[in-house]
Amino acid sequence: MRNRQVRLARRPHGAVREDDFSVVDAPMPAPGPDEVLIECLWLSLDPYQRMRMNDAPSYAPSVAVGEVMVGETVGRVIESRSPRLAPGDHVAGPTGWQCFAAMPARRLRTVDPGLAPLPAHLGVLGMPAVTAWVGLTHMAVPTAGETVVVSAASGAVGSVAGQIARLRGCRVIGIAGGATKCAHVVDDLGFDACLDYKLPGLARRVATAAPQGVHIYFDNVGGPVLDAVLATLAPFARIALCGQVSQYQTDVPYPLQNLRSLLVNRVRVQGFIVSDHMPLWPQALAELTGWFHAGQLSHRESVADGIDSAPRAFIAMLAGDKVGKQVVRLALQ
Repeated sequence: MRNRQVRLARRPHGAVREDDFSVVDAPMPAPGPDEVLIECLWLSLDPYQRMRMNDAPSYAPSVAVGEVMVGETVGRVIESRSPRLAPGDHVAGPTGWQCFAAMPARRLRTVDPGLAPLPAHLGVLGMPAVTAWVGLTHMAVPTAGETVVVSAASGAVGSVAGQIARLRGCRVIGIAGGATKCAHVVDDLGFDACLDYKLPGLARRVATAAPQGVHIYFDNVGGPVLDAVLATLAPFARIALCGQVSQYQTDVPYPLQNLRSLLVNRVRVQGFIVSDHMPLWPQALAELTGWFHAGQLSHRESVADGIDSAPRAFIAMLAGDKVGKQVVRLALQ
């Protein structure tokens, strides 16, 4: 048996291309003491992985050229040298873009396939949802009746952030790209409104949708969308700065024009990384699981088949061509 992997072939300049990756067959890994061997079944593709392809200072190390791309999978333990896990256990962890991985058991969390389908543990019950929960609940701290705006509202993080805001009694306005995504955000996810950022006059349309101003902005994209929302903030608004996906593939940062709003409105801006808040994960997953089983959290997945399809699916996700959580099915279950 061989281990199929996707490695970083070179650092991208601008938009990612398929030849920035290499797909190779490597020897099967062997678990060491207190490690397990995992067959990876589902791979999560997420915008943060684009930042890790750059050689630039960040909150986590860059992927070295020639290394396996960073990412989380859900898989099945097939060999264990740890008392923590047994063969047959299902786990989620940072195995990278590959079909098999040997990892310390302490770096993995167990998942219950009876609780939800396995790919859900990478999305609505996984890291993106916990990110949404932490950002909204602990960074923005919503109060019932406030107006919340969420960018990338049809994506894995934004879709959950908006639904949590609704569950907290807020009025929620999504921002997404195109009529199809906006219809999904309103009709399937239950947002009060959704604005297409591809149409002109976004700041004016946000102001019309939020006549009392925006109390909370959950930002996933940065750039001109962030600038448009800055122009419509209410006094003492809060911004949960979660992502800047519109800026990940450019060497020329967008020049924000409306920073004065932060001073005039006495706005609190909090950037956050979910891995800094690991003690909150059990509480977040417990609440998310309760909502999921009560039918209060809707979700959608875009599925690519086979590890060879991961680079193409990743590029499409960064281009905004997919709705919901992007996953790759690595093996038949």
